[in-house]
Amino acid sequence: MRSVLFVCMMMTVFAVKAQHAGYRPVSETSDFKSRFSTASQKTNTIKSDFVQEKNLSLLAEKITSKGKFWFKKENLVRMEYTQPFRYLMVINGTDVYIKDSQKENKISAKSNKLFQQINKVVVDCVNGNALDSRDFTTKIFEGANAFLAELTPVNRQMKSLFRNIDIYIDKKEFAVSKIEMHEPSGDNTVITFTNRELNTNLADALFAIR
Repeated sequence: MRSVLFVCMMMTVFAVKAQHAGYRPVSETSDFKSRFSTASQKTNTIKSDFVQEKNLSLLAEKITSKGKFWFKKENLVRMEYTQPFRYLMVINGTDVYIKDSQKENKISAKSNKLFQQINKVVVDCVNGNALDSRDFTTKIFEGANAFLAELTPVNRQMKSLFRNIDIYIDKKEFAVSKIEMHEPSGDNTVITFTNRELNTNLADALFAIR
């Protein structure tokens, strides 16, 4: 479970000004959802770099990691951490492969309902399906260069893992540029995607689990 929380690494809402500075609520969301849905349907693959920042309440400094990210429809994800240490996670449908410097694990999400839900959150946040998930209520905010979708969990298991998840969607390509996962403890994980390439040819071997 520690590995899952690390990768997902994925409360009462404060005033908008305090929580989402520079963003205002969008009361009519149909136009945004339509444009985002259209862009998501046209996106078959994503390749990018990413920076992950883990903020722990017990530590004064945040933990920063860097790596490479790949996504391919429908449910193929590869996150390869390269700094400060090597760590790999591959999601292939309902199967998950995790490898670090000491060991490797192959997990079937079918055998664990909670793991299956977390697996789904990771994929849905990337491809945008989380905005329509019954596991969350969604509020949309608009900033100068991006939209922000604030997802608040509604079921008990998700509430135990996440206070809320914020998904940032840039206005230029309507693609996910950042994901913030806030935990009930106050800890949070922020994953920012950079140098993004859409619809490039990605080999199935990248997502193979053997």
